Amino acid sequence: MERAGHLDRRALLAGGLAVGALTLAGCSATSAAPLASTPSPEARPRPSTPAGAFARLMAGNRRWVSGDLRHPDRDPNRREFVAQGQEPFGAILSCIDSRVPPELLFDTGLGDLYVMRTGGEAIDPVVTGSVEYGPMTSGTPLVMVLGHQRCGAVEAAYKSLRDGKPLPGNLQAIVKALRPAYEQTVREGGSDPVDTMARAQVKLTATDLRSNQDLAPLVAKGALAVVGAYYSLDTGKVEVLTGAPS
Repeated sequence: MERAGHLDRRALLAGGLAVGALTLAGCSATSAAPLASTPSPEARPRPSTPAGAFARLMAGNRRWVSGDLRHPDRDPNRREFVAQGQEPFGAILSCIDSRVPPELLFDTGLGDLYVMRTGGEAIDPVVTGSVEYGPMTSGTPLVMVLGHQRCGAVEAAYKSLRDGKPLPGNLQAIVKALRPAYEQTVREGGSDPVDTMARAQVKLTATDLRSNQDLAPLVAKGALAVVGAYYSLDTGKVEVLTGAPS
């Protein structure tokens, strides 16, 4: 019995030491855990100039390409901060393609961007009004038109116009909107007409927005830049085609 008692005490002692070790390890792991890298909303003021907004956007894309993501502005504090109002530093008009989500490929977060997405960046008065909303109501200093590699909408429109075969339903509205880019592509030629057309669509759309009657005055006084850009599905990199602010 005495020997059994010694064994029981030893077991209890060993168990207590094990629990203590686990507790210390847990405390150590907790204290060593890195602090969240997301600055508070107040520490990330919105860029007030086109150049500043462009620099932040492209810095985010470089993080996306390298995988060194910060995931800024994506926590409950940020949600609470923007719940009563918003001041996005950029507006992005991009394609509906599921592989081209602007908030991810620019490593931005809640309240950072206005985002409009249409097939092949096709525009009409409603889309144009949506693009204008940020610059005209809250002073958003940057608009980016973002096309991309292997755009299915552009390819479908190209084949429809080349072959004279309308697409079904309202898809034909996209074809109509992309006709100027198709006609420019036919004039330019090249080995990859779909890619040429995708880039032409970006440039034409950016030019239209930059020169329209409502945005042109903001561009003229340096309060707004309208950038045309192209996203590589293969690399994740955004290539600037036109309009980068100096």
